[in-house]
Amino acid sequence: MKTPSSAPGTSAGSKSQRRSPRVRAVPAVTRAIAILRLLGNSASPLGLKAIAQSLDLVPSTCLHILRALIEEKLVKVDAYSKRYRLDLGMLPLARAVLENSSFATLVQPELDRLSKQYGLTAIGVEMLGLEYMIVVALSRSPARLGLHVVVGSRFPALISASGRCVAAFGHHPWSDVARHFRSLRWDNAPKLGVWRKEVESVKRNGYSIDRSNYINGVTIIAAPVLDANQHMAQGIVLLGLAEQINKSAAIAIARDLRAAAQTVAMQLFSH
Repeated sequence: MKTPSSAPGTSAGSKSQRRSPRVRAVPAVTRAIAILRLLGNSASPLGLKAIAQSLDLVPSTCLHILRALIEEKLVKVDAYSKRYRLDLGMLPLARAVLENSSFATLVQPELDRLSKQYGLTAIGVEMLGLEYMIVVALSRSPARLGLHVVVGSRFPALISASGRCVAAFGHHPWSDVARHFRSLRWDNAPKLGVWRKEVESVKRNGYSIDRSNYINGVTIIAAPVLDANQHMAQGIVLLGLAEQINKSAAIAIARDLRAAAQTVAMQLFSH
């Protein structure tokens, strides 16, 4: 039997080669991204002073970065109010991300099938840590849900059924999960202890069902798309009116959703 030291790829040299490259801070890039995020999160255009104060930037530095972003058509300034907002130059970038997303491409047929079969809105989401999930694919039902969803919509990562999946399979420390959980807004918020038990159930079942917790009168069902390490970076979610879906139907749909997520995972991670 070979000893660990004789196994290929375990020398000190090979270990150092596998280390992640050191990321050097580039303040101008970091600040520009922070400005874009701030404007993207704002419901209305912002003035220079508000942007600089929010990001703790020197106003003159902030102005130089804004001018560069304007030149690239990523930010637009209103000549009268001197307030800034995202410009249409962001759209080709966002479109390119979605068009080149293998997950969005692979999940779309499953979303179409699920939506047609059950009369529910089906969405594919990608996770951004414990902060957000982004809708990258969508198949819409005709029912009005009280929740506006389009490709590009962003929701808190731990909210609703999909959030339980993130907590179960995101491999995040529980202290971080609990901290983010406390900032969530629900119509009928579960207690943290109850929610943690539900997360444990998701680990066993491979799916989650939210009945009127996030949105009163809406049932949301989610299943994680897991890689070989049982880590969730994407998920599939179904939304419908609670009156459409009784308890036994929800479980049957959830199992089908789990199978769909497994199918997508096999296609996504098999090579």
